[in-house]
Amino acid sequence: MAEANIEPEETLTDEMREEAAALIEAEDALGLVALVEPLHASDVADLLGRLSPDERSAFVRLLGADFDFAVLTELEEPVRLQILSELDPKAVADGLADLDSDDAVYILEDLDEAQSEAILAQLPFAMRHRLKRSLDFPEESAGRRMQTDFVAMPPFWTVGQVIDTLREEEDLPDEFTEIFVVDAAFRLLGTVKLNHLLRTRRPVKITDIMDAEPRTIRADEDQEEAARLFQRYDLLSAAVVDEGDRLVGILTIDDIVDVIEAEADEDIRALAGAGDAELSDTPWYVARTRIPWLMINMGTAFLASGVIALFDDTIAAMVALAILMPVVTALGGNAGIQAMTVTVRAISQRQITKRNLIRVVGREVVVALMNGGAVAIAVGFAAGVAFGNVQLGLVIATAIVFNILCAGFFGTTMPMLLDRVGIDPAVASSVFLTTLTDVIGFFAFLALAKWWFGLA
Repeated sequence: MAEANIEPEETLTDEMREEAAALIEAEDALGLVALVEPLHASDVADLLGRLSPDERSAFVRLLGADFDFAVLTELEEPVRLQILSELDPKAVADGLADLDSDDAVYILEDLDEAQSEAILAQLPFAMRHRLKRSLDFPEESAGRRMQTDFVAMPPFWTVGQVIDTLREEEDLPDEFTEIFVVDAAFRLLGTVKLNHLLRTRRPVKITDIMDAEPRTIRADEDQEEAARLFQRYDLLSAAVVDEGDRLVGILTIDDIVDVIEAEADEDIRALAGAGDAELSDTPWYVARTRIPWLMINMGTAFLASGVIALFDDTIAAMVALAILMPVVTALGGNAGIQAMTVTVRAISQRQITKRNLIRVVGREVVVALMNGGAVAIAVGFAAGVAFGNVQLGLVIATAIVFNILCAGFFGTTMPMLLDRVGIDPAVASSVFLTTLTDVIGFFAFLALAKWWFGLA
């Protein structure tokens, strides 16, 4: 599909969706081809997402051989699986044959084993072998994201031989920026940038101009670690090697951008306990992904309620305490989430080490003390004026400082502790932290009020 320099907001309009639906209803294949031909694959994916499930199936059927399977890599998983489930394995295999290997793996990895095997069986042997090898690597690993199409040359060739081969060989990747130098066992010896190759005289051996210490990534390494390497060293591509240091594929910057987006999306969902649901998922599936965390929150809410129950007589003796309690816990929860968010991000970026651990925790505690003091003065003054009780203002101010201080400390240390014991801090931190700040806030405020005012 040709790419047009058209802004998405100009192309993906309600009128275009209605036009596509009308063409589908009229079974006008030529009109539909003309409609989507100028669009980028991601724009076609957006258009597909706006259609009903029946319209999507008809859309792909009418386009036939003109349907670009790269569109599937831009779709949400439920929509992609729905479309693939209605296509013949041979048609899918033909579509995958035109894609980069990493895109083909991305499409295949979410299918059930029987459907995946049926599609793979329709592919040429060499491509089937490459895709199966990538699928054998762990999920979310560099091996799953890598491309298996690359340019590799022997170390004894000259620059001239390499250039002649690149000009004459037809079976090469559509786009590449460097050449990999490998020995007879396909162990990586170095890399040569295309600009270095083109600026060097023909008789020079490529080993004389290669980078003998290129950045490499293990195929079984987590994709997030691979993304971090790209970010740290400003890489455009990197070789992927197996346990024997043999070259098995490459990662490129466009793959890493997708990884960074996926990991960020995963962390945001985890912090909110929202599961992995997409906008296209059914209400039943979305509810199932969220209910476990709601049930956990229910249990922790009862724990906080139990703390309040310990001071029911105190609250009955001074009703103002019941009015002001949410202020203490809300401020503590917010301060804790701020510290937790910063810490979780630092952990994901591997910015926290043994050397700076104390400094990181100390900084958040000082920030919490400063913020707690400022907020406490404002709330204490407002409470004292509103209830005509200066002592009540002092009590709530003290409780706020203590709760925000604890929130800053635990908001920083709890994600670190969870990460140390192997629990994803993005998933578990918010639930435990909210409970902790609620319990501490209620207990600090009510216990201090009971002691200060001598209440029952």
